[in-house]
Amino acid sequence: MVDVPAKLSVRARVFATGQGRKTDATDAHSVALVDTRMAGLSPVVSDEQLEVLQLLVDRRRAMGEEHTRKISQLHRIRLEMLPGGAKTYLSAAQAKTLLTGVRPRDAVGKTRKRVAAVLVVDLERIHARKKAADKELKELVAATGTSLLDLHGVGPSGAARLLVEVGAWPGSRTATTLPPAGRPTGTAPIDASSGDHVRHRLSRGGNRQINRVLHIMATVQLRTATDGRAYFDRKKAAGKSSMEAMRCVNRRPSDLVFWAMLGDYTAGKVTGPGGHRGNVSDSSATGSQPHTGSSDKPLPGPATAQRRTRLPAVS
Repeated sequence: MVDVPAKLSVRARVFATGQGRKTDATDAHSVALVDTRMAGLSPVVSDEQLEVLQLLVDRRRAMGEEHTRKISQLHRIRLEMLPGGAKTYLSAAQAKTLLTGVRPRDAVGKTRKRVAAVLVVDLERIHARKKAADKELKELVAATGTSLLDLHGVGPSGAARLLVEVGAWPGSRTATTLPPAGRPTGTAPIDASSGDHVRHRLSRGGNRQINRVLHIMATVQLRTATDGRAYFDRKKAAGKSSMEAMRCVNRRPSDLVFWAMLGDYTAGKVTGPGGHRGNVSDSSATGSQPHTGSSDKPLPGPATAQRRTRLPAVS
């Protein structure tokens, strides 16, 4: 079994003869065509440890979304309770301290304080669950032997998400079952130049889960004196806006993550030169060098119509 991307099956169905409607029969036929005519599709391999990690990292993200929602609700109530409101980033302990100094007299104010107190209790409970989930993820990720946790800005949930989305971790599968390490991440800007005006815009394609982890990694690097911060300052000094400089910074973590995972594979934890079938020295997503710009990467060559699977002989 192989994983056929939806975009490939859609293209095969659009260029097929007939009415082109999406039915079960036409969809199955287009998937079979892509499987027999395209090379490099990732095999679907059942991995119990990988499924466990995916369940835990999805649960951790759900906790983070719930925490953000509770924080937004509490912030809205604080704006109505406190004169001038309160700061945006407020912990549960700080919010509890502020609530003790509020003594409303009307029914509306008392209800607001009671609801805010319940939200504070919920935040404390969610925070404890998040710490436990991070500890469990950190132990599982460290057991894989990956070096992603050594990268600045990559936490346990981020490293787990990268391992899950790539589809394998060091030591869990052989080199012939790993997907391409150059899977698009959507961090390379898209050329949107017109005439003499040269500009690039943000890419909306690629794996958005990996893109989110890379963006968090770049944001964390900007907070301290790191290479990412120095690179951001150089782009700002060169005349780029803050948004344009941030897009440039977002491109660098994808290179760091790629070379870190490639180093894990070449260190002997997974057999093969690059940890996947048909690996070459250059990658379509990260370039052959870690500091190659998005506009300097060579264009991919023409696709080869090579059969991946042996078809049964016709009787």
